[in-house]
Amino acid sequence: MSKKRVLSGMQASGKLHLGNLLGALQNWKELQNDFECFYFIADWHALSTNYEDTHEIKSNIFEIAVDWLCVGLDPNKSNLFIQSLVPEHAELHLLLSMITPIPGWSETQHIKKSRRRLKTEI
Repeated sequence: MSKKRVLSGMQASGKLHLGNLLGALQNWKELQNDFECFYFIADWHALSTNYEDTHEIKSNIFEIAVDWLCVGLDPNKSNLFIQSLVPEHAELHLLLSMITPIPGWSETQHIKKSRRRLKTEI
């Protein structure tokens, strides 16, 4: 019987902090022993919050990868990747955005938070 899969990611919009360790990374480390795990650094998602100044995203990617390895994420147990290096990610987004009604996605917490921050209507 094959293992169940886990997919999760972290946005590359800043340095990792204690909340990332306690809220996700410790759990991810344990999950990699029992599941087929795919963890990604969401550099494209970082553009949704750092669109005015993107110069730190590249260094954030490197620092996040180092932090992941330091807390025990094992590339031999988990698939670690950078979102922008997988073109299928953008292709899937395009396809899903074509069939998802606007009321469906405009009510998600991420979109609501972004709208409040930008103070504009989507």
